[in-house]
Amino acid sequence: MSFRTVLSAPGFSLGIACTDDEITGIEFLEPRPALAPDCALAAEAASQLQRWLADPHAVFSLPLRPAGTAFQRLVWAGISAIPRGQTQTYGQLALRLKNAPRAVGQACGANPYPIVVPCHRVVAAHGGLGGFNRQGGGFLLDIKRWLLMHESILLESTARRSR
Repeated sequence: MSFRTVLSAPGFSLGIACTDDEITGIEFLEPRPALAPDCALAAEAASQLQRWLADPHAVFSLPLRPAGTAFQRLVWAGISAIPRGQTQTYGQLALRLKNAPRAVGQACGANPYPIVVPCHRVVAAHGGLGGFNRQGGGFLLDIKRWLLMHESILLESTARRSR
């Protein structure tokens, strides 16, 4: 993915891809130097993400390019409906969508707009974190843990149990 801007976050970076009119992807990256926005939309996306990094109650209003299959879009709409400060399990979301938890997990992993479409709010049953961005551990799961703690969702007991 070719990024129009890269911004620094606590322990990671965010790459933002876009046209002049639509966000086409947001990607979690290993920490790297920031890249100044090269268009107005990249600057606006960076500004909104930086606002959210400072205040998890910040609201996004970015033009996201339609992506994914009909089922993925249904899952992403379900994820977007999870209130800030709350989580749902893959199973709960699957039950609501009348589908299987594994299919929901795959759709979560295909989310091209993490943070804006808050897939980090979907967790495993019994207090586990589950996967993140199609990964079951490591760097990306550390980011999920940070995102949940940033939104004051993740209790320390859950953080210890899922490591």
